[in-house]
Amino acid sequence: MRIVAALACGWTPKQTIANSRVLAELGVEFIEQPLPADAPAESHRRVFLESVLPVIADESCRTEADVEKCHGLFHGINVKLCKCGGLTPASRMLKQARELGMKTMVGCMIESTVGISAAAQLLPLLDYADFDGATLLAADSARGVTIRNGKVEFSSISGSGIELLI
Repeated sequence: MRIVAALACGWTPKQTIANSRVLAELGVEFIEQPLPADAPAESHRRVFLESVLPVIADESCRTEADVEKCHGLFHGINVKLCKCGGLTPASRMLKQARELGMKTMVGCMIESTVGISAAAQLLPLLDYADFDGATLLAADSARGVTIRNGKVEFSSISGSGIELLI
């Protein structure tokens, strides 16, 4: 298993910058939301400028209006369909981030294969994908997109490839 991201949301700028050096040596590729979303912009900017790893916004980027606010404070954004309102706003957010030269990611909460299969439709717009939500469920409500050995496998069912099990 490869560790791609470090998740925090509670570090200080000083901790983030120090941790970024250690995490980079361990092969971690980026840090997701190291500071609380309500931390001062100056703190986010310091981390943006001094971290040796890219910093990806999560809680700081929930809606389309947040993308521009994150530019210059984060190297990229993590979009979650259940937070931003679905595929259409997510697509617009990712395209806007790309236009601003930012990295793009789609993540998930604890979602069934229905949510993961929808999010997988955005893969061409992504640098990173976090689609593990359905694997955390005791029982899933659908079959669809699967992740095998780090690769997304689409279902042969038309549309978003979902077959409900209930």
